[in-house]
Amino acid sequence: MITKKQLKSKPVCKVTFKLSEKEANSAKKVNIVGEFNNWNINATPMKKLKSGAFTATVDLTQGTEHQFRYLMDNTDWGNDPTADKAVPTPYEDSENSVIIA
Repeated sequence: MITKKQLKSKPVCKVTFKLSEKEANSAKKVNIVGEFNNWNINATPMKKLKSGAFTATVDLTQGTEHQFRYLMDNTDWGNDPTADKAVPTPYEDSENSVIIA
């Protein structure tokens, strides 16, 4: 699930990403990897909640688009079904999620 909050004081959109335990495939850790962090697999770790879900909030410039994916336990890649859209990648049978801030 993705929620967005546009700030009135500056051109920033606070985007909160949340994955349920089921969506995260019961992972021990999840990172968001995307254009907004230069595809750095360690730059945006998600916080694990008591429920087993994961959450993270990222500040993005309003009106911008960013491709991203979730990396679970450093091995499994996943997309967000609630993203604004999906785009194909250069890799066979693969897509990236896209968030529009």
